[in-house]
Amino acid sequence: MRELRAGSDAVLLDFSTGRAPEAEAAHTARALREALDEGRLMPCDIVPGAHTILVETRPGSGLDELSVLRVVHDARRSFTPPDEHSPTPSPPDLVIPVVYDGDDLADAAALAGMTEKQLIATHSRVLWTVQFMGFAPGFGYLVPGPETSARDADALARITRRGQSRPAVPTGSVAVAAGYSAVYPRSSPGGWFLLGRTDLPMWDSEARPPSLLTAGMTVRFEPTEAPS
Repeated sequence: MRELRAGSDAVLLDFSTGRAPEAEAAHTARALREALDEGRLMPCDIVPGAHTILVETRPGSGLDELSVLRVVHDARRSFTPPDEHSPTPSPPDLVIPVVYDGDDLADAAALAGMTEKQLIATHSRVLWTVQFMGFAPGFGYLVPGPETSARDADALARITRRGQSRPAVPTGSVAVAAGYSAVYPRSSPGGWFLLGRTDLPMWDSEARPPSLLTAGMTVRFEPTEAPS
């Protein structure tokens, strides 16, 4: 892991050189959030990325980097890289019901080398992990968990982005692109392939926390019928 100073108020933790950078970054981010909730860290923002974590405080307040690195050190000592040969399935933190009737379902299935039914089965069989949040409030970038078979992961990775983005993707759209999956928390432009839709709200500005998803959470999509 590399520690990259970002001024006096932030540090960027880079796990990209590790054997399992996504898993280690997610594990460390959870440890940092727990330490923050327990009062072992001064108030700060913890912003996970694909292989990185940015820890920052308000400009001018100064970051207690020693406390941050102490938590990181303990987290790295307790981290066990996922064993691809002996995966241990675990129950998801969140189940998202999906009506798989998306406009791009047929095209996505063709890219994956599957039938539509096979793609639905694959997408709903995978235990997804929220790798990081971005793009829009409540928008989580989900990646297949370590227990995902190589066949399923490869098929999903073959689904790239659409050749042309849509100016407005409907709220609740469940989509995939480049090995990621996501749920659009509100109507916005987007170039991902739409597989279906859910009525489960991803973002509620009145709720605490407002986002249904958080980095490190596990998610499973559950096929459901459209209401009659």
